[in-house]
Amino acid sequence: MSDKSEYAFRTISEVSDELGIPQHVLRFWETKFGQLRPMKRAGGRRYYRPSDLELISTIKMLLNDRGLTLKAAQKVLREHGVEAAKTVSVAPANAFEATTEIQMLQTDASPAQAGPMELADVKDALATLKELRLKLA
Repeated sequence: MSDKSEYAFRTISEVSDELGIPQHVLRFWETKFGQLRPMKRAGGRRYYRPSDLELISTIKMLLNDRGLTLKAAQKVLREHGVEAAKTVSVAPANAFEATTEIQMLQTDASPAQAGPMELADVKDALATLKELRLKLA
């Protein structure tokens, strides 16, 4: 951690060092996540606000720790925001699962209370699980 105040703006190299994310990845994420817009000074030098660091940490958590794809992480952040995205507790396979999990957490509902599943959905899920089981065997 740097000697700067937690409220101070940080350069891209400081953010990279602090969060362990390469600078080129931070620049790439700026192109993929519209919410990530560091302040730019003359000459294009980036200055990240504390809220940008929180967003970057959340993106890192969704992609690296939770295993979401870029598209899934974008959807979760776009539809639910940074605070709700932090509540994703498992590694959902896609944005739909992550979104459903967040919705259940926000409504305090359990999966059984989320609504009835159609028989076709159950059969699809079973078929998928059987395929995965065969691949793992």
